Order: sequence, then structure tokens, then C-alpha cells
Amino acid sequence: MIREIIVVEGKSDTVAVKRAVEADTIETNGSAVGEEVLRRIELAMERRGVIIFTDPDHAGERIRKIVARRVPGCKHAFLPQEKAMYKGDIGIENASPEAIRQALSELRTEETSGTGDITWEDLMEAGLIIHPDAANRRLEMGKLLGIGYANGKQFFKRCTSFRISREEFAEALRTMEQGQE
Repeated sequence: MIREIIVVEGKSDTVAVKRAVEADTIETNGSAVGEEVLRRIELAMERRGVIIFTDPDHAGERIRKIVARRVPGCKHAFLPQEKAMYKGDIGIENASPEAIRQALSELRTEETSGTGDITWEDLMEAGLIIHPDAANRRLEMGKLLGIGYANGKQFFKRCTSFRISREEFAEALRTMEQGQE
């Protein structure tokens, strides 16, 4: 049984999570996260802790930001888009139990004080911003680092808030570049 309560978008996501692990969920019922749902998530955080596990798409990222801003200290689980895809539809509900278990085993926690080791210049040198293939490179690095896909600014924010170390970053970059040869 997972101790924390997992925040998902809807009923289908709850069904998929419960197929993979024994856990309780709170459903946001889409991207218009209401005040009542946010209060339930705050209570869950106080009593058991919270894992945010939203779809790897724009709406899921919007929900993740809303919840994380309102309820600091949440853990984050990220599912790569290709593991959440079925017939053009992206969502947790499309993922295999194995993919869900893997995402939940690689949790990240945001730090609200201090910053990580990664600089904006590191992202430029790694070709993650201002590079013809930057979006694809961020997609691959996001998978390797377990922080999901994001645009350049958001990727930098995740590197700092999740305190990605220089060593971790360099190892992921080496792995990515070896895979592209």
C-alpha cells in the first residue's frame, strides 16, 4: 500500500493506478481544479502526504502547477508520453501497470529553498535550449532524469526545484548522447 494519496485527473486514471498498486486517489476532475478538491488535497498532505501524478500533456502540467503551488511539498511522479499513449490519446489511463509502478517508484520532491546545481548555461551547452533539436533533447533528458517533458523555462525550473545535481545531469546527458550515436 502506498502511504501517500495520489492526485490524478479523473476516474479512468484512478482505475489504472489501482490496477497497478494499492493506493488511494483524489481526482481533480479535469483542469478546472476546484476549491473543495484543493482543500481535500491540503488535508491529505497534512495527514498522509501527496503524490501528484497527472497526464503528460498541457492540461496535466497545468493541474500539477495549480496543486503544487497551493500545496507545497508534494511528491511528483512523471510518466513519459509514449507510455501514456493509446490511439492518439495521452493519459495515465492508457499506461500499463508496469509503467505506472515505475513512475511511482521514481518520485521527485520539489525543494522550496535554495536551488539546484544546473544553470541556464548548462542547458544551452547540452543543447536543451536554443538548439534545432532542443525539444526532442529535453524530452529524452526529462525521461532520463525522471522529471518529464517541459519547455526550456519549465525544464530549467524543474532542474532547480528538484535539485538535479551536476553529476546526475552529466550522466543523463552521456546516456542520451550515447543512445543517439
